Amino acid sequence: MFTKILIANRGEIACRVIRSCRELGIRTVAVYSSADADAQHVRQADEAYCIGGPTPAESYLRGEAIIEVARQTGAQAIHPGYGFLSENADFADAVEAAGMAFIGPKAASMRKMGSKAGAKDLMAAAGVPVVPGYTGEDQAPAHLHAEADRIGYPLMIKAAHGGGGKGMRIVRDSNEFLAHLESCQREAKNAFGRDRVLLERYVERPRHIEIQVFGDEHGNTIHLNERECSAQRRYQKVLEESPSPFLTPALREEMGAAAVLAARAIDYVNAGTVEFIVGQDGSFFFMEINTRLQVEHPVTEFVAGLDLVAWQLQVAAGGALPLAQDAIRRDGHAIEVRLYAEDPEAGFLPGSGRLERLRLPLASEHVRVDSGVVEGDTVTIFYDPMIAKLIVHDIDRPRALARLRDALAQCEISGPKSNIPFLERLVRHPAVVEASIDTGYLDRHLDEFMPATETVDTDLLLAATVARLLGQEQHARAQAAGSTDPTSPWAIADGWRLGHGSRRSLAFGWRDQRLEVHASGSGGDYRIEHAGQAHDIRGARRVCSGLSLRIGERARRFEVLSPDSDAENHLVLHDGERRLRLQPMAMYRHEASGAGSVADNVTAPMPGRVVVVKAAAGDAVVAGQEVMVIEAMKMELSLKAPRDGTVAEVRAQAGDFVEADTILVALEPAVAQEPTP
Repeated sequence: MFTKILIANRGEIACRVIRSCRELGIRTVAVYSSADADAQHVRQADEAYCIGGPTPAESYLRGEAIIEVARQTGAQAIHPGYGFLSENADFADAVEAAGMAFIGPKAASMRKMGSKAGAKDLMAAAGVPVVPGYTGEDQAPAHLHAEADRIGYPLMIKAAHGGGGKGMRIVRDSNEFLAHLESCQREAKNAFGRDRVLLERYVERPRHIEIQVFGDEHGNTIHLNERECSAQRRYQKVLEESPSPFLTPALREEMGAAAVLAARAIDYVNAGTVEFIVGQDGSFFFMEINTRLQVEHPVTEFVAGLDLVAWQLQVAAGGALPLAQDAIRRDGHAIEVRLYAEDPEAGFLPGSGRLERLRLPLASEHVRVDSGVVEGDTVTIFYDPMIAKLIVHDIDRPRALARLRDALAQCEISGPKSNIPFLERLVRHPAVVEASIDTGYLDRHLDEFMPATETVDTDLLLAATVARLLGQEQHARAQAAGSTDPTSPWAIADGWRLGHGSRRSLAFGWRDQRLEVHASGSGGDYRIEHAGQAHDIRGARRVCSGLSLRIGERARRFEVLSPDSDAENHLVLHDGERRLRLQPMAMYRHEASGAGSVADNVTAPMPGRVVVVKAAAGDAVVAGQEVMVIEAMKMELSLKAPRDGTVAEVRAQAGDFVEADTILVALEPAVAQEPTP
């Protein structure tokens, strides 16, 4: 076994590898960019070295710099994690040429799978089921269009190189083909440096099921059962689970055998994933082999009771697989979701910034948290905005879902916006609970996973108000205790105010609304007025984060997720099913004068790189027309004209890096219309 390895990655996967290495007594070397100097993987590794600037091209994609650090530190092997150089065959070759082991498959296997077109042909020859399509070299648009018409619609255009949902388009009509082709090729060129595409028949309402495979250098190849990843948005997985609730025992066995056949066809060594698309009738087709460890590998570890990173290390050191196929167990049910810094209500716009508060569940035999950040760290603009992976396990699927709901209810993130409320709605949605979700469901019914009402939940608002009142009274008591005359009426924390009796008024910001409440009473007994309704609250008590009270004759319990020290910034309440996040506001304020006007400028919503400019000075545009596309945090953002008008100036060109709030396209000022006499 190795005594020291280098991890050529960052974030939670680097921390994950470090954890297994520490348990095995293996010392670790980390590399980092200038943006990651204070990152957790740097702090957790035994030693770490800076290899360049903040962007991946300046750091984590510099294979020669990474290998030089490994050489200088005496590392015997390099673990690539996932992403970055993990599926780069040239890097794997260079690692071995430098006399070190690459903890992953051989470069030859990667090259066979590096092209989706070549992989598909290879699998078909090996007898693995593949989707009908076109994988040829002729990439002329007219030829591709003819092939598409031959295959039939709907079909999918896919970038032949790469993954992660990039460079993929569904085409449902021949007239739409060329426009989708151009868009797909441009995205593939920007993401992977090559714009070759392949075409394949699109399976309606498919399930996405992948099989974890493992091979060693001694001729052993096995599978570790399946993971279902059908809950997706724009081809990005949002929930993964094992076992699949869709598979029958017979279909599970058939797909497992096909996955092993696919791995053997390319002489696969180490961890990999064979991905299949599965029709509603149970027919399945090969999609691709991911020649690396997957983000969702923890669900397999939970169900199989294994450490896949430890297996990777053992195989890369020349050892045999620890277990044979018939010894692989399937115990209970595991589910994983990913917590991201993003705003689902704004089109899942990725976020960045300091994690002012990061509250995650405590690890247990049922709950696992894989994260590369802690409270106070910063989610930067240069990398994927994932904050943590939340994985739960229990004896069956209903109990695992219950565990996940409870774990999510314990999460709270302040700083950048997060997808936690979205995930809470997801794991309660009938399509997930009933296991009927297919890969396109979220895109077709996204509104079902967004906030369903524009009216604040009254019970949660009342609870938040009570939490605020109790906090104020506790603070007043603390001040009274330090007073020179604690018996003075001015030191009594009963909410009494000169000229107002015991009436207290509070204001909160919620979404784009201002909420006002008026309360009288103290010590847990209040009369609270909101929106013309009065509510009697009795017996309110706060113990740690738990808040219990009676609303009329109903007793309720809530969790206060925000700390008292942060009460001025935000207030977060959870009732076990829903959460309410409020921004305390000043009760009295000066109103801004003057009516608002429609914006004259298109600005960058966040830092990013301009991909394409679709407008020029003098162009007439209409409201909603796309004028520019920028790429930020691994996704393209479409920027549109805010109103009808004429472009006065375009201030950025393709390839430019722009900061947040930068004016990119300016419209000529709107001309005021003369009133009609």
